[in-house]
Amino acid sequence: MEEKDYGKTLNLPKTSFQMRANLPTKEPNILKKWEDEKIYEKGLKKGSKTFILHDGPPYANGGIHIGHALNKILKDIILKYKRLSGYTVPYVPGWDTHGLPIELKVSEELGAKMKEMSPLEIREKCTEYAKKWVEVQKEGFQRLGILGEWDNPYLTLNPEYEAKQLEVFGELYENGYIFKGLKPIYWSPVTETALAEAEIEYKNHTSPSIYVKMEANKEIMDKLGMTEPLYLVIWTTTPWTLPANTGIALNGEFEYGIYKTEKGNLILAKVLADKAFSDMGIKEMELVKEFVGADLENLTYKHPFLDRTGKVVLGTHVTAEAGTGVVHTAPGHGQDDYVVGVRYGLPIISPINNKGVLTEEAGQFAGLFYKKANKVIAEHLTDTGHLLSYKEFEHSYPHDWRSKTPVIFRATEQWFIRCEGSDLREKALKVLDDVKFVPEWGRNRIGSMLETRPDWCISRQRTWGVPIPVFYNEATGKEIFEREILDRVIEIVKKEGSAAWVKYSAEELIGEELLVKYNLKGLELRKETNIMDVWFDSGVSHRAVLETREELHRPADLYLEGSDQHRGWFQTSLLTSVGSTGDAPFKMLLTHGFVNDGDGKKMSKSVGNVVAPQDIIKVYGADILRLWCASVDYREDVKISDNILKQMAEAYRRVRNTARYILGNSADFNPLTDAVAYEDLMEIDKWALNKLERLKRVVTESYEKYEFYNLFQEIHYFSGIDMSAFYLDIIKDRLYAEKADSKERRAAQTVMSEILVTLTKMVAPILSFTAEEIWETLPETLKDSESVLLTDWYVNNDQYLSDELDVKWEEIIKLRKDVNKTLELARQGENKIIGNSLDAKVILNTNSVELREFLQANKDILEEVFIVSQLVIAYEKDDLFVKGEEQEDLFVKVEHADGEKCERCWKYSTELGSNPEHPTVCPRCTSALVD
Repeated sequence: MEEKDYGKTLNLPKTSFQMRANLPTKEPNILKKWEDEKIYEKGLKKGSKTFILHDGPPYANGGIHIGHALNKILKDIILKYKRLSGYTVPYVPGWDTHGLPIELKVSEELGAKMKEMSPLEIREKCTEYAKKWVEVQKEGFQRLGILGEWDNPYLTLNPEYEAKQLEVFGELYENGYIFKGLKPIYWSPVTETALAEAEIEYKNHTSPSIYVKMEANKEIMDKLGMTEPLYLVIWTTTPWTLPANTGIALNGEFEYGIYKTEKGNLILAKVLADKAFSDMGIKEMELVKEFVGADLENLTYKHPFLDRTGKVVLGTHVTAEAGTGVVHTAPGHGQDDYVVGVRYGLPIISPINNKGVLTEEAGQFAGLFYKKANKVIAEHLTDTGHLLSYKEFEHSYPHDWRSKTPVIFRATEQWFIRCEGSDLREKALKVLDDVKFVPEWGRNRIGSMLETRPDWCISRQRTWGVPIPVFYNEATGKEIFEREILDRVIEIVKKEGSAAWVKYSAEELIGEELLVKYNLKGLELRKETNIMDVWFDSGVSHRAVLETREELHRPADLYLEGSDQHRGWFQTSLLTSVGSTGDAPFKMLLTHGFVNDGDGKKMSKSVGNVVAPQDIIKVYGADILRLWCASVDYREDVKISDNILKQMAEAYRRVRNTARYILGNSADFNPLTDAVAYEDLMEIDKWALNKLERLKRVVTESYEKYEFYNLFQEIHYFSGIDMSAFYLDIIKDRLYAEKADSKERRAAQTVMSEILVTLTKMVAPILSFTAEEIWETLPETLKDSESVLLTDWYVNNDQYLSDELDVKWEEIIKLRKDVNKTLELARQGENKIIGNSLDAKVILNTNSVELREFLQANKDILEEVFIVSQLVIAYEKDDLFVKGEEQEDLFVKVEHADGEKCERCWKYSTELGSNPEHPTVCPRCTSALVD
């Protein structure tokens, strides 16, 4: 008789879905499909309600980095989920395109040539530079699988955007929030411009630490009943600001002492005296008199090297943390000094220019760069006997975040948004009560920053930006601001962009009619030359984008950015919104941390630990990067490394293999004709649907809460453990060996198909490329849309939920674990009993009546679950039985199965050859072959 190849009679898997993902090659083709088939545009027609996530604009300078990738992918996950959930979800990406970094880069590229160019020509070069990087970054973001209006993004340099920005400026001005004033602000001597709070970062810096004595005038001596000279001792780390000293601040409630020393009679706060004398190296001192700070209010002292009388003032900013409790006060060089100086009418002097060089007001130190002045002033104070101590120390100091150089505090005439002394801060804090925060601690973070927020300096002394739309009467210096004039400027900017401010004269911008109306005809007029802070540019996007695009609305449902934006874009958006329209521009703020290397260290080119998204995509594909974004708890700083990415690739492989297994075993399944009703499914199939149903609810809840890190863990466990290692492993025999159209096999296919369709929808927002690849491979009858990104979210099915099945199958899983351990032992050693589990007869024993009844009632199920040829429940046991670990009342013994091995299904049977046509096949397989 001719030997039959029974392998060919099995229902073996067939699928074009490859085991090897090869994502770097496949993903660009899927991107092209989405673009060619206009998947994003079709998605906009799908929903009945809208969800608006407003994109914070990255800066158009350089390629995309891993922080960009985390931010954009988190946004995309949310947007795709919302689309699947029935929302219309437009996504308008944007770019921040003005400001100093671009101007500096253009300056570097042009070199000396820039000096010969007009401001208009420089602006044209800046426009080119910004647009070039917009295109580079756009390509990088699209490669990540981000869907959006890439052909029509918002750029802060677009004329319509700039026009709306000027409109918001006008509203803030009219509402009394914008003013021009002489105030100390952060100033960068390197880039020669004012800086906002959000443009400052703190780094270690070495500064001088000096103690200086300043002689009290006679009125202080009289007040304190002293006849000998008295000296107030100040401590400062900025000797270069001493030429600007016009006051000394004391705390009105502190106790001060007059100490007799070899350096004279010195006045210090008692609580700080010991530390200060130790720093000064003064070992012998005698406390001769005590008084409180308030006693010296408004009395005077002599400046140590200028012909100037200073005044003693009181301030609560004087603390007992460091120094002497006697504070050098230069209102032109510090916020606290300025506030107390204004209160007491102290002169505001700032004898330093844009380049950080001291001016004539600094007397003999004029012409010195401020850092050099530190040393020269200290030397002079030593010569005059005023210096008590000089040391250098390292401390945290504000730096310009762009040039990475130290900044100075300098009083200059600048434009400000009034946060102090207005209701803006209070209103901003109030509207935050109705804003939701994820994570919740963000509320306190932005709240505490707002509570102490100083006036916001919005003017910059640069070329590349949106002008401050104010004119001046040259003769009087008086500001000219009229709403009608601004409206005319806005109309010009709408057509020609903000370059029009540079291109036209003041008279041309105002126009003949308005010159006459406001009595400006014939006057010499000039335009404001300062531009606006780029944080103002991006801060008005809620008006310039959300208000001007038909498909958007304000307030936005969500702003999602890095946690540094509590002091940046979130705050500037809030202040411009509250100041102009009185409301918050967002309903929810979601923040993520920074990306560090695998050891939690900050990424740095010099250290060589930078992980670039482009490099990850070349090796692993964008889906692995997307999976990493979804797997990390983004609420804190996150880590990435090649090792972490390998773990992601392994987790991805499990999900992919589950999909491939199901696709391969469902190739001949048509749900319209082959599906089996729920009540007719086998119990293990119902258990699988119960697990799926529970997963569905957890996943939906996690998406709704933006907790992606939870949902993928659940999906990964379901795919790898519940499915691959359990359900799919157990039903393999049914799928391969039962008759192709048998109810048993169709039942498994019914369940698998539902699992796969649901799983594909679940992962689509995260593994968008892979989900699309699965969707393309699914039988047409299982699909309800041309792309997985256009399908509908799954619907819950309460019929599948069963607590009873959960409890029962937890017990079965425990039994399987104990049996598997014993089967493994039977495979090992010299006297191994079996090769694989189908070679085995498993014998179970228990003294527990309850357990024995359970075993007997579920014997057929257990034989299938254990994947063995025979299962026996014995009343006796010998020493070869192994005690269970999961179920301690269970004893397991493995013997070789009785009978002979079926050539088709490999199970052992004592009834081979019941049909002479198939002498080497078991009755079950014979039935599948003959029927």
